[in-house]
Amino acid sequence: MHLYIHVPFCARRCSYCDFAIAVRRDVPSEAYTDAILREWAGWRAHPAWSGSPGVETVYFGGGTPSRLAPEGIARIVEQIWTDRGIRPGAEITLEANPDDVTGASATGWRAAGVNRVSLGAQSFDPEVLRWMHRSHTTDQPARAADILRGAGIENLSIDLIFGIPGALDRDWDADLGRLLEIGAGHLSLYGLTIEDRTALGRWVARGAVVPVDEDRYAAEFLAADAALSGAGYEHYEVSNYARAGRRARHNTAYWTRAPYIGLGPSAHSGWGAHRQWNQREWASYERAIADGESAMAGQEELDREAVRLEELYLGLRTADGVASDRVPADTTARWSDSGWATCSGARLRLTPEGWLRLDSLVGSVSG
Repeated sequence: MHLYIHVPFCARRCSYCDFAIAVRRDVPSEAYTDAILREWAGWRAHPAWSGSPGVETVYFGGGTPSRLAPEGIARIVEQIWTDRGIRPGAEITLEANPDDVTGASATGWRAAGVNRVSLGAQSFDPEVLRWMHRSHTTDQPARAADILRGAGIENLSIDLIFGIPGALDRDWDADLGRLLEIGAGHLSLYGLTIEDRTALGRWVARGAVVPVDEDRYAAEFLAADAALSGAGYEHYEVSNYARAGRRARHNTAYWTRAPYIGLGPSAHSGWGAHRQWNQREWASYERAIADGESAMAGQEELDREAVRLEELYLGLRTADGVASDRVPADTTARWSDSGWATCSGARLRLTPEGWLRLDSLVGSVSG
C-alpha cells in the first residue's frame, strides 16, 4: 500500500497553479493534523488493504508540506506506523519550497521519519521566478540541498518547469547546468500547462502572455533528455530522471497501478478498478471531518476497457514500456519507423520523441 497526504497550505499561489491549495499566513498545523488522523482512522481496516503487508511509501504533497510543523508530520507518520506498519526501508517523501529549508526544519523532518525531500526549484532565473510568483531566490535550492544532506536526508529530488513563454528569454541550458551542479539523485521536469482558473490562464486569455510554441517546447524537452542522460541520469518516465537506485518509488506505484490511499483535501485513492476522491477545498474538507462525515466527493468503477487504456497509457509513460502485444503490429511498425518507439525483448518502449506524442499515440490505439 502507498499513502499520499495532501497538505494544501501555501504562502502564495504561483501564477500557473491550479492545485487545491489554501493560502495562509499562519498554517493551522494542529487542526490539519487532527483532521488527517480522523480521516485515517476510517481507513485502518478498509478492504483496500487486502493483501497489503504494510505501507511501502508515504508522500506528503501539496500545496507546500514544508510549511506544516514537523511535529504534525511526526504525529501522522507515527500513527500510520502504529496502526498498519511502515515497512523497513520505506520511502517517506516531503515536498518542500527551498526557502522553507532550515537546519531546524530539516532536523525535524528527519526525526519525523522523512528520508526523501522533493525541492520545488522550477527555475534558477530570477526574472522567471518573479513571473511565476515563486518565493525563493536563485541560490536557495542549492543551499537547501546542502542543509538537507547535513541533516542526513541524502535522497533528494528537484523540480524544474520548461516551456516558459519565449518573451521571458529564459536560458534553458543555463538552468539545466545549475540543476546538475546540485547533484540530486532524482530530477523532475514538467512542461508548463495553462489552466483557465490561474493567473497565467487570465494573462493568456487577455493576450498579455503568448504561450511557448510547440517547436520550442519540444526542443527544450529533447535538450533536457540529452543533457541529463549524458550526465548519467536515466530518463525513466516522461517527466522524471534518476541515478541508479533513486527512482521515485511512490510515483512508480501510480504508474504500475499499485493500491494507494489519499488523505486530505482533493486527495485521490485507487485500488483495482476503484477510484475515489475527496472534497477539494480545505474548508469543506475540514468541516466534513469535524462533523464525523466522509470527506469523499465522488467515486467510480473503471470498466475493463478503461483499465486496459489506463495500463497502456501508464506503461508507455515509463522506460519499462508495455508488452509488445498490447499494440497492433502495424502500429508498432509505424511508430518504430517514425522514431517514436523501439521494440525489443517483447517490450515496446517509447523514445523521447514518442513521449512528446504520448497522448496522440495512445489515442490512436484506443480509437
